Amino acid sequence: MSGSTPIVTRTLRLRIKDKHAKVLNTLARETNFVWNFCNELSLRHTQRTGKFMSGYDLQKYTAGACKEGLLLNSATVQMIGHELATRRKQFKKVKLSWRKSNGSRRSLGWIPFRHDCISYRGGQIRYAGYKFNIWDSYGLADYELGSGTFSEDSRGHWYFNTTVKVEKKPNTATQSIGIDLGLKECAVTSDGQRLVGRHYRKLEQSLGMAQRANKKSLVKALHAKIKNRRKDELHKFSTMLTQHYGAIFVGNVSSSKLIKTKMAKSTLDAGWSSLKTMLEYKSDHAGVVYEVIDEAFTTQTCSCCGSIAVSSPKGRAGLGIREWTCSDCGSVNDRDLNAARNILARGHSRLALGIPFPFAVISCFST
Repeated sequence: MSGSTPIVTRTLRLRIKDKHAKVLNTLARETNFVWNFCNELSLRHTQRTGKFMSGYDLQKYTAGACKEGLLLNSATVQMIGHELATRRKQFKKVKLSWRKSNGSRRSLGWIPFRHDCISYRGGQIRYAGYKFNIWDSYGLADYELGSGTFSEDSRGHWYFNTTVKVEKKPNTATQSIGIDLGLKECAVTSDGQRLVGRHYRKLEQSLGMAQRANKKSLVKALHAKIKNRRKDELHKFSTMLTQHYGAIFVGNVSSSKLIKTKMAKSTLDAGWSSLKTMLEYKSDHAGVVYEVIDEAFTTQTCSCCGSIAVSSPKGRAGLGIREWTCSDCGSVNDRDLNAARNILARGHSRLALGIPFPFAVISCFST
């Protein structure tokens, strides 16, 4: 890679073929055993001394564990102790939850690895003397693999997760766009593009029938289908925006607040948080300006004349109004498109003036 080209880190997730599930489950059980050992040892040490054990302290007590019959790589054993110490400090707890290897509440498989303990050759990942076939959709041979994990999902499928370094490809686009997030449609842009979403709603009836019939495997499969469809659509939408626009402005609608209301199901189905996260890191990689804009009154404000007309939709009573005519200038406004255009205007004001939103909006609409 060129030394002058900025380098960024990406995380790749690849499916491991199901024939390796038995071996991976065995390694996951050993991971749980080491985790629980470190968890109990750390708890007893804290109760006796009042101090937390660090990952390096735990490393002394797990040294040589692989010589006693563990199939795990020795670096993995060390990483488990460091991970436990990190999470215990993060959550400020003396003891973390036990990892369960059996029963209905079995912990999903997790096996960490260090970059120098894995290799990729001929479509196979080599780890601890094992060879795992994967569906290589990224061309791993072109990358230098970093540390990561083997992880299991709720359906028992295993994945190989690793970090890689890639060259940052700057975006030369000059156009900007505003995005209004909603429930009827997940996102509407200021130039009229619409992301419908609502994948849970589309399969809600089938999911309910499977749940009533107690078909657990089918329920898991439907949930996975919903998740994958939503993730695929959000990835394609966010990638398209960061490739074609130089500045992206998104409304600051709060999903954490709405999930506490009667609109919780639609809010979670929309996936706003995931979309914002994707736009943020993809914009950073592409050199695109990304800003979250205060969207207060963007629905009520006419994007043509800048006034809050008497005829504009207001409050809960106006939630069902999808199109309205401005009583001041006579323009016909689509509810979501109008809000997206106002978000774009406020984003421009913030970039141009470099001052907080309330003052920027006053300046914008007073001219």
